[in-house]
Amino acid sequence: MLATAWEFARALAARRICRVVLTRSTDEFLPLRERVARARAWKADLFLSIHADALPDTEMRGLSVFTLSVQASDREAAALAASQNRADLVGGVNLAHQPKDVGNILLDLTRRQTGNLSIAFARDIVDQLGHDVVLLERPQRSADFAVLTAPDIPSALVELGCLSNPAEERLLQQRAYRQKLAHGLVRAVESFFAANRAM
Repeated sequence: MLATAWEFARALAARRICRVVLTRSTDEFLPLRERVARARAWKADLFLSIHADALPDTEMRGLSVFTLSVQASDREAAALAASQNRADLVGGVNLAHQPKDVGNILLDLTRRQTGNLSIAFARDIVDQLGHDVVLLERPQRSADFAVLTAPDIPSALVELGCLSNPAEERLLQQRAYRQKLAHGLVRAVESFFAANRAM
């Protein structure tokens, strides 16, 4: 997935519509809270977590996109979030300078707006890649992923395919296929920013 992330970063940077920053440039584990903290430190306008899935049913294949929700959209989404969240804890937002009630209201409003923008971004990803690659049944899903918890940054987690499916695993290893995925993600980012110019 790191090779796909590099392809995506290069292609997006070439469009010059935004500054592109990867949370890491080598194949190393980065704690989930550190990924969120880095995005917030860089004052990110958008956060995309790129993954490949592994499912118990090796026949299942296809891309899917997740946004944050305390209530998972389905059992598979809940299981995937639980397995990834075990890796770390979540970072938060500092509202220490606000009265508690005001801080809670501001945080709630921010989370709602961020949630709506995250869903729109996920929809853009599905729309842009749905013409080029296989989508998992019900490709737009939600779960309680720790990496998606920045309350002020629209965020999505994309599962580019299923490594548990032999055919899709082979595809994900091909540079041409990774480029197709990367260019679809670039189109999704462009679509998102075009629709949300005020950000």
